[in-house]
Parts: sequence; C-alpha cells; structure tokens
Amino acid sequence: MAFKELDFLSYNRRDQVKAWIYTPIRKPRGIVQVVHGLGEHSRRYLHLILKLNEAGFVVSADDHVGHGKTAADSNTWGDYGDKGYITTTEDEKSLHDIVCAAYPELPFIMFGHSWGSMIARSFAATYGSLLKALVLCGTCGAMEGTESISGELKVLIDAGKGSEREPKFLGQLFAGWTSRYENPQTLNDWISGDRDVVADHGADPFNNLYNVPTNQSNYDLVDLIYRITGVSWAEKVPTDIPVYNIAGDQDPVGNYGEGVYAVSNWLALTGHKRVTTQIYSGHRHEIHNDRNIREAVTDGIIAFINREAL
Repeated sequence: MAFKELDFLSYNRRDQVKAWIYTPIRKPRGIVQVVHGLGEHSRRYLHLILKLNEAGFVVSADDHVGHGKTAADSNTWGDYGDKGYITTTEDEKSLHDIVCAAYPELPFIMFGHSWGSMIARSFAATYGSLLKALVLCGTCGAMEGTESISGELKVLIDAGKGSEREPKFLGQLFAGWTSRYENPQTLNDWISGDRDVVADHGADPFNNLYNVPTNQSNYDLVDLIYRITGVSWAEKVPTDIPVYNIAGDQDPVGNYGEGVYAVSNWLALTGHKRVTTQIYSGHRHEIHNDRNIREAVTDGIIAFINREAL
C-alpha cells in the first residue's frame, strides 16, 4: 500500500479539507470512497481501507469540515461553516473528482458510515449517476425529535446566533442511546460492545464526538436527516445503483434495525430492485471495527462490490 496526502478547498470556501488516497500494490480494480461519521475521522477506517487495498481497490477518504485533521489544522472543531448541509456532500464530490481524474477508467463506489452514510445518501440523490454501487453502514431512518430541534435552531440562527454553541441540542439527539444496554460504563457504549473499541474511540485525540457543534452545524445535521428521509429522497436515487445496507440490531442510530429496514423499504417502494439489507444480530454501531465481527463485515462489503459493481 502507498498513500498520498492532499487537501482541497471546502465548499464552505473557508477550510482546506485534508484527504488521503490509498493505493493497492496490485493493479487496481475500482475506487471506494470512505465517508466517516460524526465526531471522528477517516483514519479510524484503516482496517477496512487495508482490506479494500488487498482486494485491489483504491481508497479515498477525507476528514470532514469541523472534524479530524481538517479541524485541527484550522481550529474549527464542530464548526462546518455557514453554507448548509450540502457542504459535506459537495466536499465528497470534490474528492471524487480528484481521485477519478487520477483513475478515470475505474468504477466508483461509495461507503458511508453513520453520518457518513447520510452524506452518502445525499450524494446518491445528487450525483447518483457517478456511482457504481453504494454501501450504507449504521445508517438511520426517520429520527424522532429532529423537527422540534430544527425549529429551535432556526430561531437562533435567524437571531444571528448561528456561530454560538448550545450543548442541549447534541444531548437531545443522543438521548437514551445506552438505555437498552446492561450496565453501560460510558456514554459511548452505543458505539460498540467491544470495550477496547470504545476505549480507543475515547482516547483518540482526533475524535470529538461530544465537542459541542455550533448552532448552524447542528441545524445542518438535522436538515440533512430531513432531506434523506422517506420516498421523496429515494425517488432521487437512480434505480440501477446496487445498495448494500448493513448495521447491527443493537445500534440506536438505526433504531435497532427498524430505521435501517425503513431506508431499504423507501428504496424498494421507488423501484430499486438491487438493495441488500444485512443486519448483524447482537452488535452495535461500529460493526466494521468490532473485533468479533469486523472480518465478516469487511468480507461482506468486498463480496457485494465484486458481485454488483465490477
């Protein structure tokens, strides 16, 4: 494996997004763009990235605005700018353009986890013609309470308080996420049943899951959720894109499987016939990192891509 570090100007016209392209030692067969989740960064996907490299895929990944190396270099933790939810979608398009210019003959596949899966769904609705396949990991259906949160945040933004930070909104979004688990030890226990993964997440200096985002950034998050919910979203996604929708059935982000199936059903109701849903029983949010299951998860992703996109 070799990798190249690069940066590009964000859609918000403020940040330089930090990105990486990982190339396999064999002749590449395709490109997989990895889109990370909220409060983390793209190097937390190195296990998946290395497996994809070994299978012959170029992997592209960036740290979103307000996150990881992008935020560390510009001191903009939790601040995504003021251009709206579309910022991260357009930033993924910019990275797509860079990697596809370097490998124009290769099919392009997107993998998104958690918030990254929401960004990937927005990308599929906006730029679906560019995709050979889409992998959604730990995605959400409709999320309760987002409408009231959105209304409160809009009032604050209209009052000129978009750059201020109010902790209660993040708390409302994450409320009750460890309530189904026996003897939860940390607020992060919903991430994984593998305690070492939870500890590693908490110790990572490039993670800032509970760093309070700006009011504008919180609004952009709930606005994104609204825009990728229901058949109105699924109708914008080209029906010929194969979709692999995977999650754990103990993951509160996907409402313990119900929200995951809802996404697949929205696609099915709008004519998508190449949708595969895989729920891993007994597992929580980061199925791609949980040591008890990550090999099966990554092997399943690669098998799906080989079968549906190449």
